[in-house]
Amino acid sequence: MGELTRGVRLGVDVGQVRVGVARSDPHGVLATPLVTLARDLTAAPAAVPSDMTQLAQLVAEHEAVEVVLGLPVNLAGKLGPAARHVTAYADRLADVIAPVPVTLTDERMSTVVASRRLAERGVRGKRQRAVVDQAAAVEILQSWLEAQRRRTE
Repeated sequence: MGELTRGVRLGVDVGQVRVGVARSDPHGVLATPLVTLARDLTAAPAAVPSDMTQLAQLVAEHEAVEVVLGLPVNLAGKLGPAARHVTAYADRLADVIAPVPVTLTDERMSTVVASRRLAERGVRGKRQRAVVDQAAAVEILQSWLEAQRRRTE
């Protein structure tokens, strides 16, 4: 039975405009929303975008042992343009936060589920847009944590 190594993990939902971030407790049981970062799309090709710099700061601040990024696989299970975009982001982030590993996980429907859960709680409109990326990051990280637990039972 391979136990999940102890330590905080960050869950990341990479969007075109924003990056939602969630964190787990050190035991890997519960994911909670952390912050939404603005994507830095103006950084020079050689420069590290500010959203990645902020993620690196969060990794250090929370002493994260791993970063789990949602990979937007389409409903047919294929990797489309969005997935290629996230894969490139993950590769770049891995260079920035090395030696902390970056793991990609299927995030199909995470934003849809997050939006539905927020709506059920009465969070709508602008308030929902402000937190949906964090909520999607929570969905991504929570499902990944649960999958890891199922693998080790």
